[in-house]
Amino acid sequence: MYAVVKTGGRQYKVAPGQVVRVGKLKAEVGDAVSLAEVLLVKDGETLKAGTPTLAGVTVSATVVEQDRAKKIIVFKKKRRQGYQKKQGHRQDYTALKITAINL
Repeated sequence: MYAVVKTGGRQYKVAPGQVVRVGKLKAEVGDAVSLAEVLLVKDGETLKAGTPTLAGVTVSATVVEQDRAKKIIVFKKKRRQGYQKKQGHRQDYTALKITAINL
């Protein structure tokens, strides 16, 4: 059984027991979170797709971690202009452990 959920403008394929990193959510570690925008559910042989979302279907999860990702380097340069700029960026994320897909 798996589902495709939408949160933070991105879509994630999730299954019960899986830990997935999503964009930062306003929740504390240990809180229960319900993801309501479910786009698709596959349960055995049956496949249900929403237009665009499925009514009455939610995905339950618990917050495992609130952290920041590894630093990436953003380097900009214009050749022959004497312009270069180096920046670092760390994206905030929330790690969710999927507990159930509620049909």
